[in-house]
Amino acid sequence: MPDTALAPSFTDKLSSARDAARVLATVTTKQKNVALETIADSVMRNERRILEANALDLANGRENGMAEGLQDRLTLDEKRLAALARATLEIVALPDPVGDVVRGSTLENGLQLTQVRVPFGVVGAIYEARPNVTIDIAALALKSGNAAVLRGGSAAENTNRVLVEVIQSALVEAGLPAEAVQTIDEFGREGAKQLMQARGFVDVLIPRGSAQLINSVVAESTVPVIETGAGVVHVFLDESADESMAVEIVSNAKVQRPSVCNALETLLVHEASAPRLLPGVLSRLREQGVTLHADERARAIFPDSVPATEEDWSTEYMTLDLAVRVVADLDEALDHIRAYSTHHTESIITNDLAKADRFLAEVDSAVVMVNASTRFTDGGEFGFGAEVGISTQKLHARGPMGLPELTSTKWVVRGAGHTRG
Repeated sequence: MPDTALAPSFTDKLSSARDAARVLATVTTKQKNVALETIADSVMRNERRILEANALDLANGRENGMAEGLQDRLTLDEKRLAALARATLEIVALPDPVGDVVRGSTLENGLQLTQVRVPFGVVGAIYEARPNVTIDIAALALKSGNAAVLRGGSAAENTNRVLVEVIQSALVEAGLPAEAVQTIDEFGREGAKQLMQARGFVDVLIPRGSAQLINSVVAESTVPVIETGAGVVHVFLDESADESMAVEIVSNAKVQRPSVCNALETLLVHEASAPRLLPGVLSRLREQGVTLHADERARAIFPDSVPATEEDWSTEYMTLDLAVRVVADLDEALDHIRAYSTHHTESIITNDLAKADRFLAEVDSAVVMVNASTRFTDGGEFGFGAEVGISTQKLHARGPMGLPELTSTKWVVRGAGHTRG
């Protein structure tokens, strides 16, 4: 049963979300697509209003000493806002998962069984300093037939309030209930706690943010949680790695956008290739402003670095910092990844097919790559239009979560007067 301790106004919001979810479960794909198109258009029509709210949040963040990585995640500009609108339109073009037949059969007695995809119902999300998540989750929830209840955190409260108002206005314009997307930011941290206890109102809860936030939600929630993990992401340069490929991939994985969860945090290098690869790879990184936290063997080859500590191997920097370690072979690289990985994304740079296959088979992460930048672990890059998050758990969903991951299934049984003997 729902928690009776919830404040009435909070309860009203969740009740209206359930009502909206029942409506969304029955609307056509065309209706949902029209709503998404209206949202994308409304976001661009309200660009100035959204960016002014975001500038206020950024000013507050800087005044409160917000880390640069979080400031980057918080920032919306014309380019990022246009990208969010495009991502929403890309979701329009994706197949609607609701009603898809997963499997089916006709039993010997003539009963017809069909397993079909259905919406979860109400999807809750708790995140911090990421206003892009407001658009991404709202759009994906809508296309998959779910209502969304969002707790975006105080750092982005002004931006999220305006974004939700823009989305709700677009929903009404498209003939859908405004309550299909709601924010509970006005309830503060207490609202987040209540959302975690709202079993019976909320069908699934998705946290996105720091390891501390995610662990707190997993530990405290009575609502089922899909865990999106922190990104202690590894790249391993094998003995046969091509130098130019290594330089470009490592640079892209670390520097292109260091504040995100798929950015490289630890570089492992085979000792046989370290003298050949490290000077070029690390020189490029230093030119780009990266502080290198290196072990003794790496520092002997590239002195322009600081000594690595045990803590560095388990740190998600989200800044222009990188841990570097020289390992004896693939076995030691795999041991290091097993010990310190958050099971997000790992990549091997190699020209040895057998080692590539072994890396793919033995690394237990949501995404495992060969000769590619870890920055590709992203719902948009995977062709999902956007993502709810990157799940690092193994049940229900793993990796970038798109539309199918926001559905469950139910069994439809058709008979003709069947009774069981």
